[in-house]
Amino acid sequence: MIITFLGTGTSQGVPVIACPCEVCHSQDPHDKRLRTSALVTDCEGNNILVDIGPDFRAQMLTHDVRHLEAILITHAHRDHVGGIDDIRPLNWVQKRNMEVYANKQAIDSLQHDYHYIFEPHIYPGLPEVTLHDVSDCIPFEVGALKITPVRGMHKDLPVLGYRMDEKNGKSMAYLTDMNHISTEEMGKLQSLDLMVINSLRQKEHFSHFCLPESLEVIAKCKPRVAYLTHLSHEMGFHAEVEKSLPDNVHIAYDNLRIEN
Repeated sequence: MIITFLGTGTSQGVPVIACPCEVCHSQDPHDKRLRTSALVTDCEGNNILVDIGPDFRAQMLTHDVRHLEAILITHAHRDHVGGIDDIRPLNWVQKRNMEVYANKQAIDSLQHDYHYIFEPHIYPGLPEVTLHDVSDCIPFEVGALKITPVRGMHKDLPVLGYRMDEKNGKSMAYLTDMNHISTEEMGKLQSLDLMVINSLRQKEHFSHFCLPESLEVIAKCKPRVAYLTHLSHEMGFHAEVEKSLPDNVHIAYDNLRIEN
């Protein structure tokens, strides 16, 4: 199982437009962050995308992605779904609808905000999507992966993370835009080889885990290794923050590829 971090930034990305801060003007490529998304490739070569933000087209071209078997949506904020119109070339190449998994809140938002995709139409060339409501969090399979939705809260919005267990026994979880996970849902996050979790900045935030909170979740779940994503420019320089972390915790960065 391979995870490729396509983007590791927040809704504005890093650098932020017109921001004068030192992080936004860093020359370190690790401090350049597109909107958060990840590509998971299983042992059979199936590609599963987690979130499809507004940088989707550039991310697919950068990594020469030629097929997607499924898209997992964490929630329907624009920085996580704003690239959905650009699945059209994949529809054409793969000759099928794109399989999209999300909770009811995200599905309702997609059907409202991108209504032209889901309304009956005869206009050729529009995106073709099959939506799967996984609000019940019952595990499902895509390729060689058993995928278990994990409930969390993004302030008042219910969001989903995803645990992925491969047939060879390897496991990972991807959690973003959360600031609360219940004890019951935390039970789904034990015995992980890899955890990816959002960590917006050093200071507390009203709807995202900050660095101390992310580290607390990691300490409770005890994954073999953890990577922090969805970082804002307020987190600081990649190189400096990386030095401050526990040995098994790292800062993710755009285009990082990990074979789990």
